[in-house]
Amino acid sequence: MWLHCLSASEILTIAEQSQLTLQDTIARLRDAGLDSIPGNDAGILDDAVQPQAPRARWKTQDWLAVHRAAHNVGIQTTATMTFGAGETFEHRVNHLQAVRTLQEETGGFTSFTPSTFSTQSLTVPGFEEATAVEYLKTLAISRMYLDNVDNLQSNLETQGLKVLQVGLRFGANDAGSVLLAEGPNAATEEQVRQVIRDAGFRPLQRDTLYQTMFLN
Repeated sequence: MWLHCLSASEILTIAEQSQLTLQDTIARLRDAGLDSIPGNDAGILDDAVQPQAPRARWKTQDWLAVHRAAHNVGIQTTATMTFGAGETFEHRVNHLQAVRTLQEETGGFTSFTPSTFSTQSLTVPGFEEATAVEYLKTLAISRMYLDNVDNLQSNLETQGLKVLQVGLRFGANDAGSVLLAEGPNAATEEQVRQVIRDAGFRPLQRDTLYQTMFLN
């Protein structure tokens, strides 16, 4: 079993309540069985964008500090960007630059996943979710900007199978997992395999760190 869990926000809270440094906190978590850390609470890594529910009161530098500390003790992590909640293009570029800079420093990010902000069943006056076209443009820009991150994930959870498939031609090389997609975007593993084949690629199963890939 591979433990890919505990967001930066959760680790910061653990460190604060335990009165430990980030380095000690992550080292203890590693020794207790933590294998890698997801980056899904990043939101937009620009403190001018407020509020940011995924990170609550933690700032951009706090999020980066957790991932830097994890990389320094041999734990690899992933990075994400949730866009389309009113931020500017400049804020998105600042986010990509923050990820790129830390990757240049540590090389510890295994993948990057851009995803669109969704209100789901909520009704927010005046709010329009990012379109599939905007998502694909952002995916392509992310691939060019983050040329030092090997893997870019097309997001099934927010985009569904059709856009995921097109995303494989816009710079993505990973279709992610079927576990988180619900409702209209729910899909089976075989459906994901089929859209990969139809896009002209060969589906491979991988481990969390992209170190083992095999046909199944």
